[in-house]
Amino acid sequence: MDAGEYLEAAVRDILTAVSSTVDDQVGYAALLLATAGALGEADRVVAHWQARTERPVSALAADPIRARAWEMLFEARGGRPGWAAGLPLLDLDAEERAHTASLRRPVSDLDGVLPPGVIAEVVKHVAPSRPDKVRTALADGDLARWAELAGPRPDVAMLAATRALAPALVAGADPLGLGDWAEAGALVAALNERHPPDLGTWPELVAEILRLRGGVTAPPPASAAAIRSAEQRLGVALPDDLREFLRTCDGLPADVVFPRLLGTADLRAENGVVVLAEPAVLLLSASHVVEVDPVLGTTVHPSFRAVLEHHATLLASAQ
Repeated sequence: MDAGEYLEAAVRDILTAVSSTVDDQVGYAALLLATAGALGEADRVVAHWQARTERPVSALAADPIRARAWEMLFEARGGRPGWAAGLPLLDLDAEERAHTASLRRPVSDLDGVLPPGVIAEVVKHVAPSRPDKVRTALADGDLARWAELAGPRPDVAMLAATRALAPALVAGADPLGLGDWAEAGALVAALNERHPPDLGTWPELVAEILRLRGGVTAPPPASAAAIRSAEQRLGVALPDDLREFLRTCDGLPADVVFPRLLGTADLRAENGVVVLAEPAVLLLSASHVVEVDPVLGTTVHPSFRAVLEHHATLLASAQ
């Protein structure tokens, strides 16, 4: 499979598609990550999907093969992650027998051509049939052969549901060679963009940022006098949301992805623009905030609060 094309399509669906398609993409992506040995990343994308959508986890295993696949992976990893509490327990011996029969079942060129019914059942029994090469490779335990035949959207549920292969997958066999990109960051970011968290009041927003940063302590609030003094020194009236921020905490220390937000004593004006951070964020006279990043380029935010909410989303996506 082309990992880049797949990821682009998955992110597009998560951002724009109906909920059932999002469920399908997240369920597939989590299994894809798990079969690449990236169990932590699989757990991460499912946990974010749960938190953002509040949908039942059974939506990610809506068909028997996916449900079976997760149970085989749980057994191979030696336990069920917290997100899996909503999935029913299965009789793995019975599931293994059913899956083995499925892998060995002959297929016909007419499979799926006729609608379900009596005629389809008759044709199924009289039409020529042959072993399915992809499923036979799984039944034989030939991961390399399976990967060669699996096509542009490999049936990773059928792969993971093969009990004899699940331990190798959990151990990092990675038959599709996804190790270089097997991480959930883009998917998590898309989920956060589709379902932005409600960050509440300014104290709640600042508290969430500090929590995501790992418990960094914020400076105490600026006084009304300090804010007035800064405005007099700068020669501008600060936007209401910036004033609310300063009344919540007088600046914020830098972290690995965001510059230091300046407090009232350090705010300064340069060529008619108020510098809000060292070194990357500027406040324009129209109250828009321009974020200048040497790697990501320039981003214009509609307000100062929008900058902080964007930062909180980035931090949440990295969890």
